[in-house]
Amino acid sequence: MTLTGLFVPLVTPFTADGALATDALVELAESSLDGGATGLVALGTTAEAATLTAAERAQVVEICAQVCAERNAALIVGAGTNSTAASLDAVAALGPQVTAALTVVPYYTRPSEAGVLAHFRSLAATSPVPLVIYNIPYRTGRTLSADTLRQLADEPNIIGVKHAVGSIDDTTIELMRTCPPDFAVLAGDDIYIAPLLALGAAGGILASANVAAAPFSALVTAWRDGKLDEARDLGHRLAGLSSALFAEPNPTVIKAVLAAQGRIPSPAVRLPLLPATDAATASALAAFACFP
Repeated sequence: MTLTGLFVPLVTPFTADGALATDALVELAESSLDGGATGLVALGTTAEAATLTAAERAQVVEICAQVCAERNAALIVGAGTNSTAASLDAVAALGPQVTAALTVVPYYTRPSEAGVLAHFRSLAATSPVPLVIYNIPYRTGRTLSADTLRQLADEPNIIGVKHAVGSIDDTTIELMRTCPPDFAVLAGDDIYIAPLLALGAAGGILASANVAAAPFSALVTAWRDGKLDEARDLGHRLAGLSSALFAEPNPTVIKAVLAAQGRIPSPAVRLPLLPATDAATASALAAFACFP
C-alpha cells in the first residue's frame, strides 16, 4: 500500500464548556474529504490527543472511521509514545478500519538512532496495520540521519514517514534522492509542502488543511500533474496562510479561525495550551481571505 495525496490531521472541536463536539467533528471530517483530501488523521498533535481521555480518543477514532468508511477514504491514527511497550499495546488495539498508524519517534528519553530502529522494528513486526513514522525532531529531541530513515523505509510493514524537520535540509535531500519508490514521504511542515512536493514527496499531512482543504489538495494535484506555474503561485499563497495559522502554538489559531467561520462551536483548547490572541486570529482570517 502506498499513501499519496493530502491527509488532514483533524482538530478536536470542543464546546464552550470543554466537552467533545461530536457533530462538529463529523462535519470537519466530511468537509475535508469533500475538499479533495485522500484521507484523515485522527489523534495527531493537532487533535490535542495528549489532553483527551481514553473514552474521548476512542470516540474520535470511531467518528473518523465511520466517515472514512462512508467515503472510501484512508484513516491514519496516531498511536505511539516514547515507550516501546506502550506503543506496542497502542498499535495492537487498532481496528481493521484503520489504514495505518502514525507512530512518533520516541521523545524525551532521546534514544540512540540504533534504539529508534529497534523501537520501530519491534512495532512493525507485530502491528496489525502498516506504520507511518512521525519524524519531528524539534518536538522529540532526536534527529534521524538519512541512513536511519532509509533503513526504516526498508522494513516491510513501514510504508512512509511524516517528515517534519523544520527545513529542507541535507537529510531531506538525501532521503528524497534515495528512498524506495513504494515508501511515501509525506510533508509534515505546512510551509514546506510545495518544495517537498517538487522534490517528489507523495503528499502531506497538513494541519492548515483543516481551514483550507481544497487549496492544499489542489496544490498536491498541480505538482503531480506538472502544472508548475499554478503550483508555484498556489504554494506561495498557502505558505502565507500556514505561517499565519502557526503564529501561535498549534492548533490554537486554527481553532480560532474555524470558530470564527462558524465551523466549530468554540475556539477552546485544553491546558497547557491557551486560546489564540485576537491579533493572530485576525491575521489568519485575513490570509484566508485570499482563497475563494
